[in-house]
Amino acid sequence: MTTDTHKQAESGQTTHFGFQTVAEELKQKKVASVFSSVAQKYDIMNDMMSFGLHRLWKAFTIQLADVREGNRVLDVAGGTADLSLAFARRVGPNGQVWLTDINHAMLSRGRDRLIDKGFSLPVAQCNAEKLPFPESSFDCITVAFGLRNMTHKEVALAEMRRVLRPGGRLLVLEFSRVWKPLSPFYDLYSFKLLPWMGAKVVGDPDSYRYLAESIRMHPSQEELKTMMESAGLGKVDYFNLSAGIVAVHRGYRL
Repeated sequence: MTTDTHKQAESGQTTHFGFQTVAEELKQKKVASVFSSVAQKYDIMNDMMSFGLHRLWKAFTIQLADVREGNRVLDVAGGTADLSLAFARRVGPNGQVWLTDINHAMLSRGRDRLIDKGFSLPVAQCNAEKLPFPESSFDCITVAFGLRNMTHKEVALAEMRRVLRPGGRLLVLEFSRVWKPLSPFYDLYSFKLLPWMGAKVVGDPDSYRYLAESIRMHPSQEELKTMMESAGLGKVDYFNLSAGIVAVHRGYRL
């Protein structure tokens, strides 16, 4: 540990990167390294890791978002643009969808996919904790499998609430707490099979070991609900999918 890291640890300015405790300023760099490493084969690994279920989880989130013609939508940590593509088809010519991500490699993949599918959407590389949009800009905001990688989740949630219009909704699709009887099997899959797949497909087992660890460090369903309420969102509810492997949280700016 460096002297600077020691000072930050002593002052309490630390956070988790998987199971590691690191200085806050280092987490963003470490997460960036993970996603820069996996960006090229991110979609292939998603299909392999979830046995294709991630498509159903996202489809449910899109349905729950209830995006309509003319809506303005913000896809935070949108990566390779699965949700942005679906929303672009729904908002029509009078609506708008913004694809954002903090990671350049992931955002580039998403931008290229949008263009390949015939959509020219606005794209912004930005930190979810400091969104570059005015207050009350969007009818709907989504963040899929991105919140757990953010250093200050409560700040990011408050920022998303800020840029929602009154009555607008935030949907968070994220890994969560699995049904307890499945935990031993899920742990075996997460800590043995995932890094093995990461090594074989991407040549990077460590990034997928981080994935498994970051899921365990993420707030539970009830804890995330409380965090969203503390950020100023109302009528917060959640839906467990695949026995709690993932959950979709939904809250509104009232």
